[in-house]
Amino acid sequence: MAHALWSGSVNFGLVSIPVRLVAAIRPNELRFHFLHDEDHGRISNVRLCDSCGKRVEWDHVVRGFEAAKERYVVVSDEDFARVDVEATQSIDIVQFVQVDEIDPVLFDKPYYLEPEKNGRHAYGLLRDVLIKTRKVGIAQVVIRTRQHVAAVKPRGATLVLELMHYADEIVDEAEIDAPSDRIKASAPEMKSAAMLVEAMSASFDPAAFKDTYREELTALIEARARGERPALGKAKARKKATNVIDLREVLRRSLDQTRKRRKKSPHRKHVA
Repeated sequence: MAHALWSGSVNFGLVSIPVRLVAAIRPNELRFHFLHDEDHGRISNVRLCDSCGKRVEWDHVVRGFEAAKERYVVVSDEDFARVDVEATQSIDIVQFVQVDEIDPVLFDKPYYLEPEKNGRHAYGLLRDVLIKTRKVGIAQVVIRTRQHVAAVKPRGATLVLELMHYADEIVDEAEIDAPSDRIKASAPEMKSAAMLVEAMSASFDPAAFKDTYREELTALIEARARGERPALGKAKARKKATNVIDLREVLRRSLDQTRKRRKKSPHRKHVA
């Protein structure tokens, strides 16, 4: 049985469904330590004060907010406790919306909601009505002392709680120097680009995408651990940006290459 991070309930109206919160993502990151190159001793972090240069013990460490340049407001544990949100152990759905109303950039981190034994019927009811109406529940929940806005969504037979960013956490796209709507592609460029997109189109299969960098790095580490000296290939040269003069010609060559690959491997999923 998966480890539960949190136990509580999903509430909408007067309905309360007891659930367990289970991680939906299993990170596969490789973790490294900093070592001394001479004897491989672990390098530890030392707390040094940048004012007096002395080492500081935890008993003398406080938290401060930089209100102005190099001017800090110290916040005590009592201050944090005073404004701490109440951990109600509940996922309170406050409204239902169409999923396509939500900007995908707002979604952050998913968790599975696993029903307790006495909540399975109501759990199935909520899941099925969300599927039928093609809606998701927008909820508020407190996890580990932080309040989140989240979406309750069906995924197959399971309900997923997906934590979301608040609107003010998203960088305004107006700050990004993107081409304006006034820059229009020509009809021939658009036609060539559409043909390339069509030629590269396939049914999405997430299992077809592999972290080959992690796999190769893991193989290298395992070989080194066995005392072997794996043969290392040359580092891949970084692709240089080119000054595209004839965009249609570049699209045409891309289309030709894609068609040739498809002829050689008609059933192969093309993964970039």
